[in-house]
Amino acid sequence: MRKSTVQKGEGAAEEGAGKATGDTRLEAEGKADQMAAKAREAIEKVHESALKARDDVRRGMA
Repeated sequence: MRKSTVQKGEGAAEEGAGKATGDTRLEAEGKADQMAAKAREAIEKVHESALKARDDVRRGMA
């Protein structure tokens, strides 16, 4: 499982707990975690694309 997926789930749980308890700080932290997870997910996708491109080049040269 990707780290971004785990982080997104944790953020959603924090946000939900914050809403349920009226803790605006916890809710905001949960939203921030979810946004960080989206950024991490984008980075992971770029990394995967770069690895695929590298592998494609290596196969072409072999």
